[in-house]
Amino acid sequence: MPIYCYKTPGGTITDRVFPVGKAPAHITHADPAEGIVCAKRSFAAEGVKSASPRGWPMTCLGSGVNAAQAGDLRAELARKGVPTEVTRDGDPIYTSSSHRNKALKARGMFDKNGYK
Repeated sequence: MPIYCYKTPGGTITDRVFPVGKAPAHITHADPAEGIVCAKRSFAAEGVKSASPRGWPMTCLGSGVNAAQAGDLRAELARKGVPTEVTRDGDPIYTSSSHRNKALKARGMFDKNGYK
């Protein structure tokens, strides 16, 4: 199940797990500093951003791994000579087309739409 982020009025971010399509817009959250507050869903905290005009850097969901394996993926790519930033959700962030191709090749993967 996906993890959804919520932000309290004081700025505290909290995570909750809900089935796909069942995440509410608001939750009640107990914050030690603020007491019990209504937290609003934060798409920015979830990493949902608008794409850059050129498309790079690109966060790739298709070549991502489970969130628990994010550190392993980061270490594997660095060990294979393709240092790559990996989000906490396990999705690699490619800085260019050539970086993506090298990282995918290092993992034994390829992009059918990569035209190579």
